[in-house]
Amino acid sequence: MGAERVNRSMLGKLGVVTVLMFAFGYGLVPLYRTLCEVTGLNVLALTEQEVPGLKAGSPSNSQVDESRTITVEFDANTRGPWEFKPAKRSVDVHPGELTTVMYEFQNVQNRRMSAQAIPSYAPMEAQAHFNKVECFCFNQYTLNPGEKKVWPVVFVIDPKLSKDVKTITLSYTFFEVGGKVPPAPVAGADSVKSSRGV
Repeated sequence: MGAERVNRSMLGKLGVVTVLMFAFGYGLVPLYRTLCEVTGLNVLALTEQEVPGLKAGSPSNSQVDESRTITVEFDANTRGPWEFKPAKRSVDVHPGELTTVMYEFQNVQNRRMSAQAIPSYAPMEAQAHFNKVECFCFNQYTLNPGEKKVWPVVFVIDPKLSKDVKTITLSYTFFEVGGKVPPAPVAGADSVKSSRGV
C-alpha cells in the first residue's frame, strides 16, 4: 500500500512538472518577442536599411571599419538536376558591417527531394573571420517538384581579418541528402566563372 501511495505521489509530481514545462515552452514565444522589441536583438537578421524605425541620423555601428572595403564574391555549385544561384554575383562590404545576400533554389525534377549546402571559402584564412549570423547551409530542406525557395545569408566579416585580403569568395555546393556527400569545392576564380546562371 505504501509503494502505491509513493507511486501516485511521484506520478502527480511528474504531471505538475510536465504541465509547467509545457506552459514555459508555450510562453517563450511572446517572451522572446517582447525581449526582442525591448532590446532590439531582432535586428540581427536585417541590414541597416531594413531596420524599422532607424533614422538617417542614428549613430552607425562603431565596430565597422569604414577605412577598408572587401569584395565578397558568391559562387554556386550543384550536385544534381536543380537550379541554384546567388541573387548577386558580388558585394563590397566594410569589415564589421552586417550584410544580407539572397540565394535562389529551384527543384526542377518531377519528384520530391531533400538537399543541403556546404560552404567553402577562398582564401582559406577568411573562413575564421567570415561569421554567418544566418545561413541556409545550417539546415536540410525538402522541396516538392518545381518548388522554388529564396534563402538569405547574413554575415559579418571580422575586422581582425588581415588587411592583405581584399577579396573573399564564398562558394556553396548544394547536394541531395541521402546521396554521397561531395567534397567542399575549392573556391577561386575558375569556380566563380563556372557558376550556373550567375
